[in-house]
Amino acid sequence: MNKKGSALDLIYTAMILLFFGVVVLIGLKIGGTFNDKLQVMDSSIVDANTKAQTDATMAKLTYTMDNTYLFLMIFLCIVMLILAAMVAVHPIFIPIYFLTWVFVIFLGGVFSNIYETIAGNSELAGTAADLTFINGIMTFLPMLMGVIGIVLMVVMYKSSNQ
Repeated sequence: MNKKGSALDLIYTAMILLFFGVVVLIGLKIGGTFNDKLQVMDSSIVDANTKAQTDATMAKLTYTMDNTYLFLMIFLCIVMLILAAMVAVHPIFIPIYFLTWVFVIFLGGVFSNIYETIAGNSELAGTAADLTFINGIMTFLPMLMGVIGIVLMVVMYKSSNQ
């Protein structure tokens, strides 16, 4: 009954990607600052093993969060396509979907600019440079939303038997 698959899912996906990207960027900056402060502490307070472990943890965390972001994007796209395949929509609604799709691409551009402005901040630029997948996805978010939107439209309207 409550099957769902629409252009609204594209907006939710773009919002989730922006939120997660900003949270990861700021979180890694806070973790990196904490690690930097820990590294300059006196050896009587923090031993060398702890310093080495926090360095290794921060390196792994950056790599892991960047790859998790890619996994999140792929997972959200697959879920959108599955939800769209469960809904039969009459092809008469294609023009309405198309207008919504254009709005989603515009919104993707706004979200991309928001992330790039935050990542371009002088304090966050070093951390952002380490996040390859997040930077790539957020840079090309309007294009990704466009491609995913077309595939979503084909899946959603193809399942219609009218």
